[in-house]
Amino acid sequence: MTQPPDPPVLHFEAVVVPHRSLSPRGLAIVLSILGVVSLSVTTMFWMLGAWPIAGFNGGEMLIAAVLLRSHVRSRRAREVLLLTDENLRILRFDENGGRQESQLPAAWLAVILEERPGRVPGLFLSSHGKREEVARMLGETEKRDLAGALKVALHRMRHPVFDNPQLA
Repeated sequence: MTQPPDPPVLHFEAVVVPHRSLSPRGLAIVLSILGVVSLSVTTMFWMLGAWPIAGFNGGEMLIAAVLLRSHVRSRRAREVLLLTDENLRILRFDENGGRQESQLPAAWLAVILEERPGRVPGLFLSSHGKREEVARMLGETEKRDLAGALKVALHRMRHPVFDNPQLA
């Protein structure tokens, strides 16, 4: 009777999520404050006889509400990096629940932090001619931390330390 193969050893796992400090309740508070300020400005201009301002201000409020809501919705997006002996799996989940998966062979995997003048550096993973940018949603410090942690995990995977009591 054959035994099932052992599950792959997981050397590194990272879940990358965008930083979103605005909760749905916070969104309601911000939109309420914007609405009160907008209504007071619109009322003032209406009293002065500049009634077309009301349409423009209402349009601006609608655009602000849609953009802030999409910002809060994007908090469901995330990226998962899983490093095993065979490969590095990159799972990307968008805010609508869609999923993309790509894999890079772990044997020759390289972590590249590409500096961009005046911008956040790009974090790329490269192996056998394939190159993937990961952690686009992170800031500079977080990308550098992730790159360092991934390099350490790759080093530990490639240079294991064996505890052999006979050598002691």
